[in-house]
Amino acid sequence: MDTQILFDNIDRIHTTDMGSDRIRRNLALGDADVVQWCKSRILSEEAKIYRQGKNWYISVEHCVITVNASSYTIITAHKEKDERSNL
Repeated sequence: MDTQILFDNIDRIHTTDMGSDRIRRNLALGDADVVQWCKSRILSEEAKIYRQGKNWYISVEHCVITVNASSYTIITAHKEKDERSNL
């Protein structure tokens, strides 16, 4: 997938109030600006970005950010699951 589409629309990325609350809770971000936090991670050189179906998935800093590909709404973000915990 061409991740340039996501980068070209970085200014359109947003979330809802409920989305901000959910992301803050999932990632323990406190009072951080959730949208700016996510945008900076998306633009990070370490970010692994792929599109599956209607969403973009950004894996960076042990977190996964989910962005709707048509509306550019940040749906959720959460810590990556530790595969060792399944042992």
